[in-house]
Amino acid sequence: MTTSTHPLFAEALDGLGLELAVRALPEGTRTAVDAAAAIGRELSQIVKSLVFAADGVPVLVLMDGASRVDVEAVRRELGAEEVTRADAALVRETTGYAIGGVPPFGHRTRTRVLADRRLLGHDVVWAAAGTPNTVFPMGPQQLVEHAGATLADVREAAG
Repeated sequence: MTTSTHPLFAEALDGLGLELAVRALPEGTRTAVDAAAAIGRELSQIVKSLVFAADGVPVLVLMDGASRVDVEAVRRELGAEEVTRADAALVRETTGYAIGGVPPFGHRTRTRVLADRRLLGHDVVWAAAGTPNTVFPMGPQQLVEHAGATLADVREAAG
């Protein structure tokens, strides 16, 4: 690892036996737009790790930075009655991280994860490494596997 990151994420990496090229960015990567600009990548190469509540149960959705989550598609995929965006307290309680720094894996609690299938359209994607100013690159299939994610079509249609 080339830089330090959140202790919970570092522990997860050790447990998985992963050595990642984590990059610290002084300008911060709280948003996907910020991250793409800071590392000189396409917005769609940035992975957003977004927490929702499906019938009150947290679920993590991995989405490319250029797209929005179709909450209705998430609801259908999960067979839930209601899906809402999680507030900051639920995000931190579930994952152990603050919004803007949530990585796709290495969370405080085991959470169901959906990954939008379009992430697989890139050779490499970049995700938060536990803080709002750290990111790491990884092949999307490897990222999906480490996250224990189910591939789904949960991207909002353009329009």
